[in-house]
Amino acid sequence: PSAAAELACWLRGQRRHPPRTMSSKAIAEALKEERGGFSFELAKRNAALASTGMKVPQAMKTGTTIVGLCFKDGVVLGADTRSTMGSTVADKNCLKIHHIADNIQCCGAGTAADTEFTTALIASKVELHRLATGKQPRIVTALTMLKRMLFRYQGYIGAALILGGVDCNGPALYQVYPHGSTDYLPYVTMGSGSVNAMAMFESEYKDGLSESEAIDLVHKGILSGIYNDLGSGSNVDICVITKDGHRMLRNYDTPNERKFRYPGGFKYEHGTTPTLSSSFTPVKQLVDVVPAGMEVDA
Repeated sequence: PSAAAELACWLRGQRRHPPRTMSSKAIAEALKEERGGFSFELAKRNAALASTGMKVPQAMKTGTTIVGLCFKDGVVLGADTRSTMGSTVADKNCLKIHHIADNIQCCGAGTAADTEFTTALIASKVELHRLATGKQPRIVTALTMLKRMLFRYQGYIGAALILGGVDCNGPALYQVYPHGSTDYLPYVTMGSGSVNAMAMFESEYKDGLSESEAIDLVHKGILSGIYNDLGSGSNVDICVITKDGHRMLRNYDTPNERKFRYPGGFKYEHGTTPTLSSSFTPVKQLVDVVPAGMEVDA
């Protein structure tokens, strides 16, 4: 390998000693260039591949607005209901507020499957913990389970979460990033519409909000994301959590109802879409059917 390649290996810790063919002055100059900052080696590689005609994969933007805030007696969580696949709206009324326990709920942004199954897994673990201890689960217990799981996968599980609830220590609200780091905050916004929702929260939030004031502010935050972010839309879902349990306000507001529908809907006669070919193969021709009780050679 060349001296430059040997130097790069040494800087990355893959060699014990610097290249012998380089002078001390050259090594010092190279160290000045490599000290601190980011390494753009992969960026140069991607540019070289793109110049040969290779199509470089693009990151897909996810769209969601999820929020949460604490009021004097509990926590209010909110989310929009638009599910997107790139620039396509896949579902206009999906549920982004997931159940963890009766006193703990979780909003999810990012990859829909990751948020759905991550929260379902943690919900089952929290329920097993409740049965084993015989006590109401604490929010920090669910938080620790979540952050340990996400940190283990180093951000490859695309689940950005807002965890909120009420336990023996009172109301609490946590922000959970996909790589496992967490924040403890009085109000939180996440998703592509988070900046729009945060503008409403920073201008109107105050300590000691009543339940109705908190619901109104969460409503405004989600509407701000719906109207100003293309990845967010459709309806507003709200969940109120107090010491008495949680109350789900599904489709609390539907600001984007369709104004016109074709009378009677659309009906297509059988055969409208032509069938080019069809075939049928019995299963018995594809597999060997062995009656029950007979031995089968391994």
